[in-house]
Amino acid sequence: MQQPDLSNQHFQMAVQFVNQTAQHLFLTGKAGTGKTTFLKYIKASSPKQMVVVAPTGVAAINAGGVTIHSLFQLPFGSFIPGDENLSGMGSNFFNRKSLLQHLRLSRAKRELMQELELLVIDEVSMVRADLLDAMDMVLRHVRKAPYKPFGGIQMLFIGDLFQLPPVVKDTEQRVLSRYYESPMFFHAKALRENPPIYLELKKIYRQSDETFIKLLNNLRNNQPTREDMALLRTFYKPNFKPTTKGEYITLTSHNAKADVINRQELKKLPGRLYEFEAKIEGEFNENALPAEKVLQLKEGAQVMFIRNDNGEKRRFYNGKTGTISSIKGDEIHVVFPHEPGELLVEKQVWENVRYEYDAEKEQVVEELKGSFTQYPLRLAWAITIHKSQGLTFAKAIVDAGESFAAGQVYVALSRLQSLEGLVLQSPIHADCISTDQEALAFANTEPERSDLEERLKVAQKHFVHDSLLQVFSWHKLAEKVEEFHLDLPTRRIPLEEEALRISQGLFLQAVEFQEVGEKFTRQLEQLLPKAEADHYTTIHERVLAATDYFESNLQEKMLQPLKEHIEALKSQPKKAKRHLQELESLLQRLQSKSKKLQQMTQISKGLTQGGQPGELLDQIAAEKLKSSTATNQKPIQKQPFREKRPKGKKPLKGDSMRLSLQLYRVGKSIAEIATERGLVTGTIESHLISFIPTGEVKLDEFVSQDKKESILAVIQEAKEELKSSEIREILGEKYSFAEIRAVMASLPKLVSEG
Repeated sequence: MQQPDLSNQHFQMAVQFVNQTAQHLFLTGKAGTGKTTFLKYIKASSPKQMVVVAPTGVAAINAGGVTIHSLFQLPFGSFIPGDENLSGMGSNFFNRKSLLQHLRLSRAKRELMQELELLVIDEVSMVRADLLDAMDMVLRHVRKAPYKPFGGIQMLFIGDLFQLPPVVKDTEQRVLSRYYESPMFFHAKALRENPPIYLELKKIYRQSDETFIKLLNNLRNNQPTREDMALLRTFYKPNFKPTTKGEYITLTSHNAKADVINRQELKKLPGRLYEFEAKIEGEFNENALPAEKVLQLKEGAQVMFIRNDNGEKRRFYNGKTGTISSIKGDEIHVVFPHEPGELLVEKQVWENVRYEYDAEKEQVVEELKGSFTQYPLRLAWAITIHKSQGLTFAKAIVDAGESFAAGQVYVALSRLQSLEGLVLQSPIHADCISTDQEALAFANTEPERSDLEERLKVAQKHFVHDSLLQVFSWHKLAEKVEEFHLDLPTRRIPLEEEALRISQGLFLQAVEFQEVGEKFTRQLEQLLPKAEADHYTTIHERVLAATDYFESNLQEKMLQPLKEHIEALKSQPKKAKRHLQELESLLQRLQSKSKKLQQMTQISKGLTQGGQPGELLDQIAAEKLKSSTATNQKPIQKQPFREKRPKGKKPLKGDSMRLSLQLYRVGKSIAEIATERGLVTGTIESHLISFIPTGEVKLDEFVSQDKKESILAVIQEAKEELKSSEIREILGEKYSFAEIRAVMASLPKLVSEG
């Protein structure tokens, strides 16, 4: 793990906001203040389930994340908030209705989004407000939290708004200006209810010259003084030619200029042209390659490293320039100005990852989709200012006189470590220096240090209170149990009758927990505002009592029967792998709930002893990280399976379902059958649906023709097998689970007839 600078108080405060609160945070800072270091540290140390996204493919690869569009499956175009009629706007616009109608998220992505606690957006300066609102809409929908911004997920925005702004075409901007004050992310409607705290990293690591730091700060704020402009003029050297190879790189505002310079300089060199083709394995978007697919080099070529050296000696960094001294087969050697010896360059691997939620480990994991292997080099006589963002140069020739985007001059100059390495190829006039006025206005919302500290304390307390409320909420877990229970009768599995009996018990207990949990959380909501008056004593007593009730029933009525059933299934000759995986996933969720109950008891006890919320949360986080990184996890205790049946004749397989069918055929309603048999209506519906494939129950007894066609259309469009809950999310609440499961059960019959 990359260790942070412990003396950097703003860095430490940002870590606390992320790990110990649910507050949205905008983390910014001038070039070289450690934003990338912060992201790496959070990825390695945060106890929260998190995902990192970025607006472009290259930015996503560099951040170790995925693109916004790939995670959310968003269409390319402009999002219009609400359900306004799109007629006359063109095909490049979409609204809430069209977005959700065409949303086709896989089961894995839905589960990932449902389990997320923290979403990080890197390079947020390039993210448009409408794109952020589209993400918000998807999260509210998938997480079934229509009134919570981003579905209740904490957002961490990282970037520098004084660097490169989002790109918006004129035709799009004319329409979007009706809804947004500016394209900047902070004008998204989703942030109105809960705007992020503005926290700026102050300590600059890249530059140490106070004069240079002051100049950059004035350029960043669009406030250059006469002295600043006079200082810049002293670096204007239009006829400058470097005397040492590999020492200077030219930064220019246009791609075409950089490409021409690199091609011309490479062509001038004598000797053989070498080509090194990258190795691409698995999935890797060719529009987001982090290096050249075919790298062309000659001995004497000026190159730049595009990765940091991970070795102990750290001989190169992202942006360091040098010269190719020799090429022998696959061996490339580079020399650096004013440094002895030469460096043998080794190939580097960039990974393309996909996030998934591992239910067994109960954590978001990165799955490797593909890799890109190439030498971490690029020709570096010139590079665009845009591509230089995030790099560090010792010396550079800056051609920014034709800068066309806000922040380009600042980005170019801030790449340098000192003024000593600056050469201006074209003069910089005051009209070349521009900073987005909306960015300046947003920067003025930055709180004072004392205000930040106070807001952190309040947010930590709220987070602890919310955590106490959430741990006694059983809604999410009850939903998972219900989904499993309602889908079970349509399966062909070993020990079917036993599975139905246990599933029924789990479902009824989950419903009871949900009802009791709701009553208890309402009590807590009334007690928490006054909790400090008696040092949380009453809260702790209530938490202990509630935990005792839930724990004893959880162990006896849910965990133990489930463990026994899993062990019995493992001993069966006929295996049901997917069914067993779902049972083990359910077991893991229940065990995790038990652990969280114990953790909240620790926190409530700590509060009675005067513990500060931040310290208590740190203790829990340390335990969580320790358990998640442990290599050997304690296996589930195996229990001998004892079948618990009432004395008397053992019912035959399928008797319970056929009894429901018999009662249905004599005219009793589903509700009447459920009451008579002491079962829930969902179980009776599942019993009857199981007879649709045999023809003993007709499909039209459960679903109308119109609904049948709509359900079939969703199933046929899907690229993978969908659960009934996923189909219902797509179609909406007008479609019942019974209707959807009835159509699913009839699929083999419909195919044979069709």
